[in-house]
Amino acid sequence: MKKLSLVLVMLCFACTSFAQMTKDQIVAEWQRAKKYTQAYLDAMPADGYTFKPTPEVRSFAGQMLHLANANYFFLSTIAGKPVDMKNDLEKNTPPTKEAVTKAVNDSYDFAINAIQGMTEDQFKQEVSMGKMKTTKGVLLAKAFEHQTHHRGQTTPYLRLKGVTPPNEMLF
Repeated sequence: MKKLSLVLVMLCFACTSFAQMTKDQIVAEWQRAKKYTQAYLDAMPADGYTFKPTPEVRSFAGQMLHLANANYFFLSTIAGKPVDMKNDLEKNTPPTKEAVTKAVNDSYDFAINAIQGMTEDQFKQEVSMGKMKTTKGVLLAKAFEHQTHHRGQTTPYLRLKGVTPPNEMLF
């Protein structure tokens, strides 16, 4: 129980800290996340993109394309830049190393460009996502947490394919 409490406190601190960063710092974090995700995409052999540890879970490509879909969804909501959410990358992108890598990198480029196009004051503005109302800065922190979560979920996929995952890229 103590470990769970510590994790929850650290998560709250991380989200609060991220929401208080400058635009340039946030852009730098998303650029770092893109490079880190690219390292995962590079590490998985081409024949591993359709790999599923169990039949009930997404494939490696599915995890990465879900991450990309969410990047578009969150950042279009935050920046008010509409995207065609009917183009479900997870359903419409071939699960090849080349196609998935391009789709994921494009989603990071969209996110980074959207953030660069915002002002510091816009991070404090209220935004709605479904029934949830929060600030754009907090929603941006949630978007960052989401992509981190799904990238992290692919670590066992790499290990099960006999690949050592990329080293942590905190800085």
